[in-house]
Amino acid sequence: MAVAVEKYRSLQTALTAKQVTLVAVSKLKPASDIQALYDEGHRHFGENYVQELVDKQAQLPNDIQWHFIGHLQSNKVKYIAPFVHLIHGIDSLKLLQEVNKQAAKNQRIIQCLLQVHIATEDTKHGMNADELAACLAHLNTHPLPHVQVIGLMGMASFTDDTTQLSKEFTTLQQMYQQHQHFGFNTLSMGMSGDYEQAIQHGSNMVRIGSLLFGHRS
Repeated sequence: MAVAVEKYRSLQTALTAKQVTLVAVSKLKPASDIQALYDEGHRHFGENYVQELVDKQAQLPNDIQWHFIGHLQSNKVKYIAPFVHLIHGIDSLKLLQEVNKQAAKNQRIIQCLLQVHIATEDTKHGMNADELAACLAHLNTHPLPHVQVIGLMGMASFTDDTTQLSKEFTTLQQMYQQHQHFGFNTLSMGMSGDYEQAIQHGSNMVRIGSLLFGHRS
């Protein structure tokens, strides 16, 4: 399936009107598909795998704002630190400290989101409420000068149960509001199947893949 350019145009128009940032998730799709949306004026693209992100970044225009949205291992931070725009999946203080270390080596300040576990599936990553509070308290007393935590990210359960989704999105929305005094401006939740409901619960950044690029084999 080719990139759904018409779908992109209507989606981008609707999201822009709601002041929601669209991150086009191009996992396992060729660089040419990204280029097609780039030619439409899109600049925010997300990848799940470090090597794939590094390879695509080298092939595509320099003004793309790359989002890393997958599970990030500490030993791979160094590969994306020179260019990544926003890391969505910071699920521990230790990982955030490694990002700070690698950002310092590249003389950068890297924006990050703290990932919160809100789903019923154990396969999804993220902090619980206590771990999030402890991480933010630590940052308050021990600032990391080369990272900027700008908000929270969460992945809801893979389900068609709208009541369950609403419960999970509400949980993250409440945590976001609770910690708003840290200067947060980004709540990243919602994907192709649930982004509309996520926006109803305060999301201002959605990660859309299959709606734009088709389902992955």
